[in-house]
Amino acid sequence: MENKERIKPILDVHEKPTLALWITLSLQHLFAMFGATVLVPILTGLSASVALATSGIGTLTYIAITRGKIPAYLGSSFAFITPIIVLSNTHNVQTAMLGAFLASLVYGVVALFISKFGVNWLLKLLPPVVVGPIIVVIGLGLAPTAVDMAMNKTVNGVKQYDLTYFLVALATLAITIVCAVALRGFAKQIPVLLGIVFGYIVAYFAGLVDFKAVVDAPWFSVPEFTIPFVTYAPEWNVAALAMIPIAIVTINEHIGHQMVLSEVVGKNFIKDPGLNRSLLADGTAMMFASLLGGPPSTTYGENIGVLAITRIFSVFVLAGAAICALVLSFIGKFAALISTIPSPVMGGVSILLFGIIASSGLRMLVDEKVDLSINRNLVISSVIIVLGVGGAMLKFESINFELPAMALSAISGVALNAFLPKDKREVK
Repeated sequence: MENKERIKPILDVHEKPTLALWITLSLQHLFAMFGATVLVPILTGLSASVALATSGIGTLTYIAITRGKIPAYLGSSFAFITPIIVLSNTHNVQTAMLGAFLASLVYGVVALFISKFGVNWLLKLLPPVVVGPIIVVIGLGLAPTAVDMAMNKTVNGVKQYDLTYFLVALATLAITIVCAVALRGFAKQIPVLLGIVFGYIVAYFAGLVDFKAVVDAPWFSVPEFTIPFVTYAPEWNVAALAMIPIAIVTINEHIGHQMVLSEVVGKNFIKDPGLNRSLLADGTAMMFASLLGGPPSTTYGENIGVLAITRIFSVFVLAGAAICALVLSFIGKFAALISTIPSPVMGGVSILLFGIIASSGLRMLVDEKVDLSINRNLVISSVIIVLGVGGAMLKFESINFELPAMALSAISGVALNAFLPKDKREVK
């Protein structure tokens, strides 16, 4: 392949580094994924230490199911943030985990269909005109959360505007932007982590950091896993079905990642080990996360960027990063340190991060040359965006079921794409 000649790996997929180099490279790779991985549980009220553990378990599971052929790291999925928050608030966190479990089963079904019928049917079901606007909705739907964290302080259960909070958030945002734009090499791939670290320092001097929790925490602590039939008695809740449509986005995202990763590494992962196997691995990792109380996992675009820059394609390094994440999840003081990160620091980082998510949806429309002068495309994208950003929901009180805006917009987009007749300019 052309890319295989252009990008010569320092360590190819199955090459083993020395022990010292393995530890160094593993930690380096984990740092690239760390910021986004712990941000999701912080936003959703889940445990950051559990998220690290499930991220590590999910990555090792992924590597095993794909027979060690795909160098990928799985972190917390941003697509599920809103439905987790909604279901946790309207029902409970167990309902959200049940929803994530059901979404993981969709991966298995899609993987089975791909193994039998190929992937073209899925690409027709989820074209860019549907997926692009849904990604926009995910980013814009999270915008109020980012701004709220950035400027509002909770006092006696009431949110109040706090100038210090907002100044710290703006400083964190500025640092993150500088890191993303001005830095080069590996540092350019970890703007979120650098933004959190330097934003934390700013917050400390602003008097917003309290280390008491770190001092009191033990060095070793088992993450607070929530396991069905062990820590709680699971109950069926029809509201959990609202999580399933979100898999529309993450499955499409997975396919895109495999295509780009194939180009970067110079191997056709779509054919070997196959898209069906990588999807099954992704879904299995998500299933384990849901059964342990962690946020749903997904392959990370940052992972591809780090591989392209470092040219370290070794799955042993990715497995090492997963092991490091697992080890860190059992260090009580580390988990306590994460809990001391002030809200405005996470809010400042999130302003940029969620904006990038929304912009990536627009970029998909541009890159795929979606013609919005065609009424069909304009209608589909418009309905998805307004339903999603506007907060429309479908509610059936008789069965205690609520379809949140993001899921409703995704289903509406798929339905419109399936039933609206194609414009003559689109028919080839």
